[in-house]
Amino acid sequence: MRIKKVINNNILCVIDRQGHESIVTGRGLGFGRKVGQFVDPASVEKVYRMEDKTGQRRLRELVEQIPLDHLQLTQELIAEIRTVISQPLNESLLITLADHISFAIRRKEQGIEFKNPLAGSILCYYPIEFQQGQRCLTLIRERCGVQLSPDEASFIALHIVNAELNTSMSEMYDITRLIDGVVEVVEYFYRGQGTFDRESLDFSRFVVHLRYFAQRLFQDKLMTDAPEEADSAFRQMIVRSCPRHYKCAQCVADYVRNTWRRELPQEELIYLTIHLKRVSGGLR
Repeated sequence: MRIKKVINNNILCVIDRQGHESIVTGRGLGFGRKVGQFVDPASVEKVYRMEDKTGQRRLRELVEQIPLDHLQLTQELIAEIRTVISQPLNESLLITLADHISFAIRRKEQGIEFKNPLAGSILCYYPIEFQQGQRCLTLIRERCGVQLSPDEASFIALHIVNAELNTSMSEMYDITRLIDGVVEVVEYFYRGQGTFDRESLDFSRFVVHLRYFAQRLFQDKLMTDAPEEADSAFRQMIVRSCPRHYKCAQCVADYVRNTWRRELPQEELIYLTIHLKRVSGGLR
């Protein structure tokens, strides 16, 4: 490995024989070193590398701005998260979560704390990720002696979901707001039947559907109506057999049109109808 940049006494940016850039760390690894010199692999304690070149550049910029301890802590947190979250996580989680945690710790030291207005919704719609966020707060307190605000669990949860769905954080806020709006529309439509049991399997499945539906909506990847006769017959069968649930799906489409200025194709309405039929049975 040849040195591309000396970041500090313990961190180097290096290039391997294949031309791939990495960040390597080790005690005193960069002390007295110069660009172009080779690095003894035996002196390297950790290697950080992103497959994506843009991600690698962002990683290099990040290690220049945050303490190495925060990056190492985040790597530990992600390793624990991966033991619970079965969904593949985008490699950029290391960058976004390390940046967030380091900033949160610095804010705490300055007596500044942020509230998350979507904390309740995040707990409801992403319970597993929220639990991991709480676990991260415990580990941060144990490792750094810093007690972050409970709201930080919901921020961390959104970073995890973002890594699951390969979206941006701003898009994750929109996805959560859309899920909130759809659930409100659906509960109002079925108001005579009661409210959702938010801990039920049916509700969890419904939220998973809404997650991916919202992702398709905001990424302009909504399902298109298939022209095949068999598919058309299937759609007509669903409309005839589930008229009330289809009507509810149309109300959701009205909400999406009025709030988000997007039109839902028939294919999305049909799959939404199927999920509404299932979840409406869990109202209490």
